[in-house]
Amino acid sequence: MPLWDIAATVGAAALSTIAAVVWIVHAQRKDRATQSLGAGLGREDGISFLFDHEDLHHLSDTAAQLYGLVPDHDDWQTWRACMLKRFPSLPERPFNGEQNPVTLQARHLEDTATLTFRQNGPFTQVYMDDDRTINAAQSRKLRVLHRELADLRRASDTTPHAVWQVDMSGKVTWHNAAYEDLYNRLHNSAPLPGKPVFEVSQELTEKTGRQRVSAEAANGTRTDWYDVNAVTVGDITIFHAVDVNAVVKSEVAQRNFVQTLAKTFAQLSIGLAIFDRNGQLALFNPALIDLTDLPADFLSGRPTLLSFFDRMRENRRMPEPKNYHSWRQEISEVIAAATDGRYQETWTLETGQTYRVRGRPHPDGAIAFLIEDISAEISLTRNFRAELEMGQSLMDTFDDALVVFSSSGVLTFCNAAYRTLWGLDPDNSFADVTIGDSVKAWKQLCRPGARWTALTDFVHAYGDRTAWEMPATLSDGTGLACTVSRIASGATVIRFVHLGVQPVARPSTRLIRPS
Repeated sequence: MPLWDIAATVGAAALSTIAAVVWIVHAQRKDRATQSLGAGLGREDGISFLFDHEDLHHLSDTAAQLYGLVPDHDDWQTWRACMLKRFPSLPERPFNGEQNPVTLQARHLEDTATLTFRQNGPFTQVYMDDDRTINAAQSRKLRVLHRELADLRRASDTTPHAVWQVDMSGKVTWHNAAYEDLYNRLHNSAPLPGKPVFEVSQELTEKTGRQRVSAEAANGTRTDWYDVNAVTVGDITIFHAVDVNAVVKSEVAQRNFVQTLAKTFAQLSIGLAIFDRNGQLALFNPALIDLTDLPADFLSGRPTLLSFFDRMRENRRMPEPKNYHSWRQEISEVIAAATDGRYQETWTLETGQTYRVRGRPHPDGAIAFLIEDISAEISLTRNFRAELEMGQSLMDTFDDALVVFSSSGVLTFCNAAYRTLWGLDPDNSFADVTIGDSVKAWKQLCRPGARWTALTDFVHAYGDRTAWEMPATLSDGTGLACTVSRIASGATVIRFVHLGVQPVARPSTRLIRPS
């Protein structure tokens, strides 16, 4: 490497080292000056400024919060403009150190603030002694309180329901924006301290609670409902008014619906008992009183399911259990089956009456029991069944085979002679026996030649048709006379009458004489 390159490198390193040493010395000098000035003036938590020549080098937290000056950005002139109104005798340049320290008084006599200047070389520290000055901690706390106050005001003014507070004398001491809007809408005026927006009970004013109040608008167009909640804290009571118009409307609609249901249930002949999720009777109709013989005061007392059925057993309005010790277990099974919608039974009482009892689940865990008196229905069914049995017995005495098909072609009746003739028993068939099934069985037992297709068409045809007869022959040669007739409801009756054994037709023969 040439000698001049080595010399240049060494020179550059030396200059860098000298510059670093100068910067460190200067920084240490500033720190010592700051510490010295601070020790001399004290009260670092007050309002103080430190200038390096005319540049603002440092200021206390309180000074920064009050004047908004920034170190290394603002200077003596900027600071002087902030102070000149209270201290008009401030010089345009820092003091030259003729006096150390220097004190300046404020312009007005009632202003006791003073500025104290202290110099140390190029540094000038200024301290303001002001009784109105607060320290940094208090300033930070005040800022937090101001932010919290702003948040609370913003929250209260944007709250959709009215909030206000009342002192012990009943005077409104504070309210939010929603309260003012509500007051103007109801009273058509600005809020008055001595007249709250609602007249609430004295008990609500003196303690924590809730009251529902109604208020008519100033124009008289409608009535609004509000839930007024009161919270007492010391000597102050805070009120919150929540608009519950939607709730009131739904309650009125529900009440009207329940009344409509009650009127409807009152006309039913079926007894209705609805038990809530706790197993207590919640709703019943007059028919239940008639069917169970339970007194109205007992039902109005909201008995439980077990006591309800116990009382019915005592009134002989349900079958007596064979084993009384297992009675509660049976009732528990009834309740469980009703909860699943599986309970349906027919009770035959000692009085000869017959009840149909059904249990059905309802929303929210409720259970409904329906009790219906079906004694007349059962009696009618029994009489009808007896008449059918009598008619069946009567038809079974006939020698002629009889069979009846409905208008849709389904076999509905046949007598014993029919079963014997054809060897068929439709009552033991799982599926409906149709005219097609019957004709197929008849053809298998008869010789060809009968008009089975015409018979099938006649059964399926609608309207009045003239009765007609059709001959048929069984495989053993027995002749049958089939009479087809239309009867009530579009049904068709077919009667088979024995004609005895028919002669078998033989082919004729003719003798041929030889020519």
